[in-house]
Amino acid sequence: MNDILKQLGDILDERKDAEPDSSYVASLYHKGLNKILEKVGEEATETILAAKDAETSGDNKDVIYETADLWFHSLVALAKLGERPEAVVNELARRFDMSGLEEKASRNQPK
Repeated sequence: MNDILKQLGDILDERKDAEPDSSYVASLYHKGLNKILEKVGEEATETILAAKDAETSGDNKDVIYETADLWFHSLVALAKLGERPEAVVNELARRFDMSGLEEKASRNQPK
């Protein structure tokens, strides 16, 4: 899985300097962070709706598809801010041996 995320991170980095009409990602970068975040919000809503439908239908195909779109656009936003997918993977790894309650409590502590 990390190989896919690394490859995607590499592609997202490459597209930062591309002409806006050369790729979808390049066009998003050109439109700016607000447009990218708009797409993240749109995909989050579509993921929520697909999950609700999946609970009723028992078919997860659409929720997987929409989750992939949400992850993708989230990674585009992170790349626009200079972060790579590995940063998210590293954060998840940091939390791995920590209970959810511990992780949540750690957010409330001053840094």
